[in-house]
Amino acid sequence: METKILETKQELGRKAATTGAALIRKAIADNGTANIIVATGASQFEMLDTLVKEDVDWSKVTAFHLDEYIGLSDSHPASFRKYLKERFVNLVRLKSFHYVNGEVDPVEECKRLEYIILHHPIDVAFVGIGENGHLAFNDPPADFETEDAYLVVNLDDDCRHQQLGEGWFSILDDVPKQAISMSIKQIMKSKSIICTVPDLRKAKAVYQTLNSEISPACPASILRKHPNVLLFLDQAAASLLLDYP
Repeated sequence: METKILETKQELGRKAATTGAALIRKAIADNGTANIIVATGASQFEMLDTLVKEDVDWSKVTAFHLDEYIGLSDSHPASFRKYLKERFVNLVRLKSFHYVNGEVDPVEECKRLEYIILHHPIDVAFVGIGENGHLAFNDPPADFETEDAYLVVNLDDDCRHQQLGEGWFSILDDVPKQAISMSIKQIMKSKSIICTVPDLRKAKAVYQTLNSEISPACPASILRKHPNVLLFLDQAAASLLLDYP
């Protein structure tokens, strides 16, 4: 894992996006198409703002959605489908985008998405790390063993409090308790992973990701086993690292 520390979250977002865009362009040059994963949440605002402006032939790109709440309408302010439509999909002309639909039978939705993604090997995955160390919605203790590409997960209290704290919901009781998430093994199949993590509230999770035992107790720690991960941090998120600054 290569770690890059930028001064601000704006610089972090720009650097993560330009690096990811270069990898997408290479995949298109090598294969004629590219397949990517796109994350959501407050940590991705600055990255996506730059990514949509990059010189990429988006008509050759197939994109996948990491996770979505079960039972949440796509018109709800916290819906990740709404987030992605407004901040990514409606701003570029993709070959296709495969949303996670949390309003249908979740088991059948997992099967549907798995069939599609298994026919589209991922070139670049854009991900973040949660305050509890989660990767996508794989909260601790995460399932490192399942071969399923997508699965139904229970959201822990720390994860739900993060969603409340970021302003997506008015009260904790409104935060769903379950979601559909891409699995750890599926994320790790990506050829390259761009992990974007700003803000002081993520500093503990970043430290544990880089320094704790690789374990389901810190799901993002598994990234250290991947051969091509670029971790982008701002100074606040990097503040607990032993070699900082």
